[in-house]
Amino acid sequence: MVLTPRGLRFHGVTYPCTVGRSGVRGRKREGDGATPRGDHRIVGLLYRPDRMKRPTDWALPIRPGDLWSDDPRDPDYNTLVHAPHGYGHERLRRADPLYDLIILTDWNWPEAIPGRGSAIFLHRWRRRGYPTEGCIAMAPADLWRVARKIDFQTRLIV
Repeated sequence: MVLTPRGLRFHGVTYPCTVGRSGVRGRKREGDGATPRGDHRIVGLLYRPDRMKRPTDWALPIRPGDLWSDDPRDPDYNTLVHAPHGYGHERLRRADPLYDLIILTDWNWPEAIPGRGSAIFLHRWRRRGYPTEGCIAMAPADLWRVARKIDFQTRLIV
């Protein structure tokens, strides 16, 4: 997958997408709203089993209480954690459909450097053209198509 000015190119198709509100940057930090430039590996796929069928045999369900730590003080910073959790986090099982399907990248993982930024996902967009907090967002149908074709050798070039 390659992020281009026209969208996310994958398997010969360019999908419209949005990036972080601060654009693409080489130096990422927590909360800056930037999508980090680089060569990122795909390391996981999460989905809401109450809202969709399993996209691949290796996708993991998002369960009640699943969170993502985004607090640089947390020893589990930039990893999947579970409620209750005493540090800052983002809820993965949301009321809205934004995180119904999440492609995980290896940004600042597995050895997270505190403050370098957490959770660069590919997920569904709020609406076309609406920026993210640093992730890459796509139309739900396009995200599904991409998720069905990726594997652990897939790279995201930003």
